[in-house]
Amino acid sequence: MKALVKTAKTTGLKLVDVATPKVGSSDVLIKVKATSICGTDLHIYNWDNWAKLRVKNLPLIQGHELCGEIVKTGKNVKQLKTGDFISAESHIVDYNGEFYKNNLGHVAPETKIIGVDTNGSFAEYIALPWQNARRNPKDLHVNIAVLKENFGNAVHAAFKIPLTGKTVLIAGCGPVGLMSLLAAKEQKAKLIIASDISGNRINFAKKLGANFTVNPKNTNLPLFISEKTNGVGVDVLLEMSGAESAMLDGIKSVRAGGDVIAFGLYPKPINFDINSFVIFKGITIHGVVGRLLWTTWEQLENLVDNSKVDLSPIVTHTFKLEEFEKAFEVMESGNSGKVVMIP
Repeated sequence: MKALVKTAKTTGLKLVDVATPKVGSSDVLIKVKATSICGTDLHIYNWDNWAKLRVKNLPLIQGHELCGEIVKTGKNVKQLKTGDFISAESHIVDYNGEFYKNNLGHVAPETKIIGVDTNGSFAEYIALPWQNARRNPKDLHVNIAVLKENFGNAVHAAFKIPLTGKTVLIAGCGPVGLMSLLAAKEQKAKLIIASDISGNRINFAKKLGANFTVNPKNTNLPLFISEKTNGVGVDVLLEMSGAESAMLDGIKSVRAGGDVIAFGLYPKPINFDINSFVIFKGITIHGVVGRLLWTTWEQLENLVDNSKVDLSPIVTHTFKLEEFEKAFEVMESGNSGKVVMIP
């Protein structure tokens, strides 16, 4: 089968022929219909400091966001069947482990992430434990189904604390930031301010319903937030960008006693005055990774499958798998929503 493989500790990927994955007794083999590019994929593609520290083994098939059709099931699989149209959870957990039993499988030390720790979805086929395959309605559009895993990140972040009636700053209007905006709207946040250095993404956020938008390259963000909140600051920061300046200015913009949802991954460690901006302000920082298994999936499936949230604007570009270099270029440009590849 065709696959995009990280073969060396340098920028880029290679399109190569590899063996189709074997199917274990509790696995399903999925023919990938669509796979999308995530911020994590950009880190690994560019082989930045985060990737150098996080990725342990090469060669590696990248990718962890996908939808597809089950074409084979292991002998012990009774819950799914060939022909099922699925979206996939990217965290492979120990389903008998204590972390999973306590709703913490997504952060368990033994948890593996496809496309990071094990071979991923930038390929024609992928084999996964049956539990990781979530059946979709047959008529769900591929461009919606491929977003479910990533939308789960946005839902996990936006539902971490109640947002009803609160003022929210979303720092970073890439695809997951935009989807967190939709999730915050569904939570009935009182005021949503979206921040990004890309004019295209700011306009995208406006179209999706942000009350105010701001480009921190041109505007003092903490001052802007102060003006829009009568000097109080926002109740909640959703830091979705992984940009050091976004986190630093964002924390300064949060009111005393407020909350910070930290989701973006930073290419290197960041330094800030924790005494002044966290401890003495009484701010709570919540780290968010992946999705709660399976609470977040139930939440996102309720929103998507019942048309409570419209994700259709999020995918803006589609490429063949062979066009991966162009796909990554567009994703990095800041002039796109979600970029999808079709094997």
